[in-house]
Amino acid sequence: MGKAILLAGASGNLGNRICRELMIRGASVSAIVRTSTDPEKINVLVKMGVTVIQVDLNRPDEIAKACIGIDCLVSALAGLGDVIVDLQKRILDGALEAGVPRFIPSDFCTDYTDLVPGENRNFDLRREFKAYLNNTSIKASSIFNGAFADILKYNTPVLNLKDKSIGYFGDNKDWKLDFTTMDDTAAFTAEVALDDDAPRNLQIASFQISPNMIWNDVKEVTGQEFRIFQLATLEDFAQSIKKQRADNPAGENELYAKWQQSQYMYSMFSTHHLKLANDWYKNLTWTTGLEFIKSFVK
Repeated sequence: MGKAILLAGASGNLGNRICRELMIRGASVSAIVRTSTDPEKINVLVKMGVTVIQVDLNRPDEIAKACIGIDCLVSALAGLGDVIVDLQKRILDGALEAGVPRFIPSDFCTDYTDLVPGENRNFDLRREFKAYLNNTSIKASSIFNGAFADILKYNTPVLNLKDKSIGYFGDNKDWKLDFTTMDDTAAFTAEVALDDDAPRNLQIASFQISPNMIWNDVKEVTGQEFRIFQLATLEDFAQSIKKQRADNPAGENELYAKWQQSQYMYSMFSTHHLKLANDWYKNLTWTTGLEFIKSFVK
């Protein structure tokens, strides 16, 4: 039997895929879920071969009991402060009590290390938890995957199929954006969970693609030349986001408030990954930008 890996957030889209990749690699996979979790989601995990443990996630002692004998705990949780900070702290405390040696936090996003605090609400939550994590004895590995590539399918400003347009913020339409598919992220995460020597921070991207490169790929796939244009300067975009947030206080309680989506877009044009760890595990195959665009652009 392989290493014992425990997941939090296994019933979610990413978590489910991580379970699958761990099972492929021969790991012994278990998942902690809320007692209120949808039985259908639990059945999906059970059929996959995952041992599902229903616990009261408000109780670190129950979490600790589920963590006994675990080699690595992976968090694929998504949410606001009550989840990313409070719940992850309880899960981490349970893992520490049980002597779990390794932890992968839910840092599946752009590497926010060099970004300014206060510019992205969801990154700030991760910073708060990271500070707590770094003050513990557990060995942690954060996986920064940029943006999930699926957002390109949903008529974002970067690629709008309905309007046949490609937009960019700032002055550089050759600025490369980091995108990783969920499947590629899950496969890499599984490798990291099984690797006792994995470093603290790992940047990945299935493909790094600029607005100009998207334009070329779309033309290759469709034969059409989409309109490519500057949406705004970064300075104007930042001011617009501040106004959006001030005008929509209810969004503070929404995971994907419109202004939070804008904050994430701003971050993508403010930083990108310079030290990819894609070659860390030689058995992985990464999706290219052209392959991904071909999968949904007709």
